[in-house]
Amino acid sequence: MCDVSTAVGESDEDKPGIILDYDAAGDLVGIEILDASRRVTESRSMQFQVAG
Repeated sequence: MCDVSTAVGESDEDKPGIILDYDAAGDLVGIEILDASRRVTESRSMQFQVAG
């Protein structure tokens, strides 16, 4: 869920079940993972990587 103070300008389903939210400037402001409990094997920890 994204920060409520940041308005989402556009959403894109990058991969099936992965929704990326962008603000009006095109910056990523939120990530939604549909059916996350079925996609994540270890629910107490999640690793991610920021590329840039």
